[in-house]
Amino acid sequence: MAAVFSLQLDRHGSAPLAEQIRAGIRAAIGDGRLAPGARLPSWRDLAAQLGVARGTVRIAYERLIDDQLVASAGAAGTYVAARPAAPLPPAPPADEAPLLSAGILAEPNVFQLGVPAQDAFPAKVWSRILLRATRAAAGRSVGYPDARGELALRQEIAASLALTRGIACSPAQVFITAGYAGGLGLALRVLRTEGAEAWMEDPGYLFARRALELAGVRPVAVPVDAEGLDVAAGVRAAPRAALALVTPGQQAPLGMTLSLARRHALLDWAERAGAWILEDDYLGELQLKGRAAPALASLDRAGRVIHFGTFSKTISPALRLGFLVVPPALVTPFAEVAALLAPAPAAPIQHAVAEFLRDGHYLRHLRHMKRVYAHRRQMLAACLAEAGEDPVLAGLAVLQRLPAGSDDAAVVREANRAGLFPMPLSVWYADPAAAPRGLLLGVTNLPEARVAECCAALAAAIDRAVGTDQ
Repeated sequence: MAAVFSLQLDRHGSAPLAEQIRAGIRAAIGDGRLAPGARLPSWRDLAAQLGVARGTVRIAYERLIDDQLVASAGAAGTYVAARPAAPLPPAPPADEAPLLSAGILAEPNVFQLGVPAQDAFPAKVWSRILLRATRAAAGRSVGYPDARGELALRQEIAASLALTRGIACSPAQVFITAGYAGGLGLALRVLRTEGAEAWMEDPGYLFARRALELAGVRPVAVPVDAEGLDVAAGVRAAPRAALALVTPGQQAPLGMTLSLARRHALLDWAERAGAWILEDDYLGELQLKGRAAPALASLDRAGRVIHFGTFSKTISPALRLGFLVVPPALVTPFAEVAALLAPAPAAPIQHAVAEFLRDGHYLRHLRHMKRVYAHRRQMLAACLAEAGEDPVLAGLAVLQRLPAGSDDAAVVREANRAGLFPMPLSVWYADPAAAPRGLLLGVTNLPEARVAECCAALAAAIDRAVGTDQ
């Protein structure tokens, strides 16, 4: 807390120590580092931290009370007093970058992508598990946790992957990460691919494309078709690429599954080129029709596939919890980088998820979610079809094409004003200006009683935006 106050006592200066403490706390209150209602340390604690007498701190606090900057609540402690709000600084210019204007960062709402259903989650069960995990963590001995992740969770993930994704791996190959972004950052650090090329699906996950660029990797757009990534096109465009980032289970965002022939072609290329395949198992456990294809990593015999998974789409993105499964030859370098640069998130959350998996709640939740999502997707597609549209099923979304030449980003802005949060298709392409136009309509938080109403509001928003464009 002394660091928050910026207390740097000059024991040889002319100002008394009590006055220096008062001035430091006053400055922290004035510039907002200490907000109204913030509790100050006790006399004893702050005196011990600063190496001064308790009476010195008491004098500083009494002067702050006289200044009406803090208030004493007796045994309950001393708090920063309420005060009129300071004028807000000028708002920064609006950032119109595609990553921030695409709608994916909006709060969960109708047609929002990337967020599980709020009304289908077993919140009571999860709350009890999380509370137990938090209490247990408070009673454990203090020490640094395993940077690779808690063994209990790595064991459960390894067992689950063997059952649901066909991946035979040991817990030692599993690394717990801060979501997908944390896993991608960890992998790029280990693989040291700065300056190299990477195959990137086109269309493909816009955040991953930008992440590669920030890591010094040049994304090479490789088209997808009905069979998924066009491996032959990738070989022609960048035969010596160091990476291929793919979503083979359900392509993001179009939803097709990478065919078996393409899977073998991709693995063969990686082995010949000495390249790495980053398998983003996007919605792999949420296949709504038929049985999900085994993960690409289950076919890997040369140790070239790094498998990515998260709990963002199945439990909550707020957990920021994901995992990697790495080939045996990479276990040691991944462990070293994880320990020094990218340790696993907080242990209590990991233990809660481990119990959620171990006791069968996770698989029951997945079964329930798939039924709910399939029904909502069917309702939305039927509603659009009745209105004369030609909807395309795309994983946990429905793709609605827009007229050529229209601005799908403008349509999204118009829809936002109506309380709808679709995502423009064009931003998923390497060249948005030349991309086809459309809307990705997420189905997870679609209110079933208001499907027709939402479709009508969306159609009106499209008419307003397209009419303006034309």
